[in-house]
Amino acid sequence: MAMSGFEGFEKRLELQFSGDDPVNGVGLRQLDFESIEEVLHAVQCTVVSAVGNQYFDSYVLSESSLFVYPTKIIIKTCGTTQLLKSIRPLIHLACDIGLTLSVCRYTRGSFIFPKAQPYPHTSFKEEVTYLEESLPNHLCYRKASVMPSKMSSHSWHVFSACDESHMLTMQNLGDDHDFYTIEVCMTELDRVHARKFFRRPNDGKNGDTAGKEMTEITGIGDINPNALICDFAFDPCGYSMNGIDNDRYSTIHVTPEDGFSYASYEFVGSIYDDHIGIVEVLKKVVQVFRPGTISVATTSTSHEAWTRVANAIEPIGMKCRSCTVDEFPAVGTVVFQTFTPRRK
Repeated sequence: MAMSGFEGFEKRLELQFSGDDPVNGVGLRQLDFESIEEVLHAVQCTVVSAVGNQYFDSYVLSESSLFVYPTKIIIKTCGTTQLLKSIRPLIHLACDIGLTLSVCRYTRGSFIFPKAQPYPHTSFKEEVTYLEESLPNHLCYRKASVMPSKMSSHSWHVFSACDESHMLTMQNLGDDHDFYTIEVCMTELDRVHARKFFRRPNDGKNGDTAGKEMTEITGIGDINPNALICDFAFDPCGYSMNGIDNDRYSTIHVTPEDGFSYASYEFVGSIYDDHIGIVEVLKKVVQVFRPGTISVATTSTSHEAWTRVANAIEPIGMKCRSCTVDEFPAVGTVVFQTFTPRRK
């Protein structure tokens, strides 16, 4: 393990809002780019590429991704960014257009270089304290938990909070809320596969052109052929992409350096999706990177989603080593699974 390097493991923040929207369902999408840039400046990252459709706007950042829906924002940042510093300004911007925060969810894995993280990310305890102090009092249903695995270097950190209205909605929906989020974290990437995410010196290409080339040669473009892909290659190495498929997003981020190599894949699905399709997506992701360790966090109100994960990953030579389950009032069930290669 390298003594220091780029932190691949992302911090992820999701904020959901409610209220009367005076601009015909545009909501948060009406925020001007300058306001978004100010928020990202506080986090210490910038926009490098963007694309949108009728449902949401997608931004590739210098450190990961941002998705803006009419009543929801998802921001995911890696490195030494200060993600939680976006909460207060985002709440303020939403308030200015008549929206009130109703749900907050913060998740992350275990940092490879925890001592390099700045305030308020030096520990999960510090992050929770900052979250508690940043959120309005009406988000009164709160829970923080560290979900362990059999590997000390892989844990899943979750904080969630919601208001009473969302809590009642969750109780009424029960298992009928069909959408789920899957967050895949991969370490110890196959060196041959990781090399594809390095750029040749003086290749004469910009980040967009080099990104499209990486998307094609690595097979990432085949994971979901229906998705519109916004990709970017960093210099000298590294890669990010956001995929847009109707109202659903997917995102990949790669830190390919040997010794602290890392890749992530996140997507939204429905329990009513074709079962074979979901299995094939996860298989393709693992085959693109061939990692030594995989951790998967599935967030859903249904128990159907997480059972499909092992069905996808185990047949391609990986074995589930641990499975942890916890309930969160704002988001439902979170299942955290870890996989390593099956011993020969």
